[in-house]
Amino acid sequence: MLKTDILIIGSGISGLFFAMKTAKKRPDLSIVIMTKKTAPNTNTQLAQGGIAVVTNHIKDSFEQHIKDTLKSGGGHCDQAIVKMVIEQAPERLEELLKIGTSFDKNQEGQWDLGLEGGHSQHRILHHKDSSGLEIEKKLLKIIEQLPNIQLFENYQVIDLNTETKQEQTTSCGAFFYDKNTDQIKYIRTRCIVLSTGGCGQLFENTTNPEIATGDGIAMAARAGAEIEDMQYIQFHPTALFRGEKNPLFLISEAVRGFGAHIVNEEGKRFLFKYDSRGELATRDIVSHAIYREMHESRKKHVYLDCRHLDPSAFYQKFPSIAKHCNEIELFPEKDLIPIVPAAHYQCGGIKVDRNGLTTVKNLYAIGECARTGLHGKNRLASNSLLEALVFAHQASENINSTIDSFEFSSKILVPKFTGTENKKDHVTFLVLKKEIQALLTNFYLSEERDTDFAFQKIKLIKNAAETLAAKQQITIPFIEFSNMLTVALIIIKHCKKRKTPFIMSLN
Repeated sequence: MLKTDILIIGSGISGLFFAMKTAKKRPDLSIVIMTKKTAPNTNTQLAQGGIAVVTNHIKDSFEQHIKDTLKSGGGHCDQAIVKMVIEQAPERLEELLKIGTSFDKNQEGQWDLGLEGGHSQHRILHHKDSSGLEIEKKLLKIIEQLPNIQLFENYQVIDLNTETKQEQTTSCGAFFYDKNTDQIKYIRTRCIVLSTGGCGQLFENTTNPEIATGDGIAMAARAGAEIEDMQYIQFHPTALFRGEKNPLFLISEAVRGFGAHIVNEEGKRFLFKYDSRGELATRDIVSHAIYREMHESRKKHVYLDCRHLDPSAFYQKFPSIAKHCNEIELFPEKDLIPIVPAAHYQCGGIKVDRNGLTTVKNLYAIGECARTGLHGKNRLASNSLLEALVFAHQASENINSTIDSFEFSSKILVPKFTGTENKKDHVTFLVLKKEIQALLTNFYLSEERDTDFAFQKIKLIKNAAETLAAKQQITIPFIEFSNMLTVALIIIKHCKKRKTPFIMSLN
């Protein structure tokens, strides 16, 4: 039976940064990283914009970055957390630079700082338009060199195991599906770090990859951890519209910061009707304005207009975006680019303290799956990679100072499951997945939310899934579907509890 000191579930920036820091500081500890597909298959590698850090203290300041973050969060941020994250940013940036992470510089050799919606200053460090991919590559390279880290790819964690003694619940292991051997196994551990990303696949339009099915949220909830603010899902306003394609290709916020316009079918800019900042308003405002324009015009999308921009500068600054558009015969220098808002980032999640610790002992959550208090109702652009680094650091420091008191559970668990009888049921689960996506999209974006109807519809979908589950062993589509069902219910309950109005639902 597998056994490790620390189990990390997920291989995005938060999990990898945590693993690197902890492994270097504590070579005596064994660390296992489990990821449901290959290690690079994460939201991190899709992050185009960059990381928000105050580096120019003449034009910018921590105070301005803090103010921008609080304003974007709609009065729902934890001010102490915001201050901690932003003031730590230069130290965490220095750590990235030390492992060889490259960020763009201008002709004078200074940082080529980008401007994005909601920011009062240019403060976004970026690697062209593939910043997340650059960071992910450098971290994976370091991880491969650390002997006390094992990276298990194609391992789908099914559920966490806990023990309760004297009314204290403690995480002690996890059941997982080894896709390489088609077996379900168990691993014992002293502590678990969830870095499982978000839940964008709950919606019909999303920029999130197919793996973003809310697994960490669902597992933590079943383990008894507190979940908070899941009604705040941020929609990115500029996803490339491709009919029913899922996921959608993201067109970075930085493109609007570079000067692109958003226009309607008539080629007219309309955002200034909603906010004086126009294209540089925060994502919730821009997304809401686009939905209103689509509703009034009865069109399925609006457009991003880059035709007035310098083509050579555009292609140099946004090579990945330009290449993707060209591959589908869209040319930003002469064509309007069809766009639609898409589910992009969950601002709520597993409730954690300043060290990433959940309400379950020895269970940590970092990255997008965690509700840290930084984002409030709406994430400020490019604060997510920063948050991941800071809370990975905080969790690493905390575990380093406490893990020696953590004990392995004495219980030895052997998973027992019956064999799969009907592999064709995978197709049915995909059909049910689309039903959840349609339900939650209509519910979430509706002006008048019918919570009772949503609960009844979820119940019918759940009953259909249970009928299928009775026939077969646990399979990957069933695991992901079950997690999506759990998270959908949490979102609906949180929306009902807070009675979140439409304009805030896009936060």
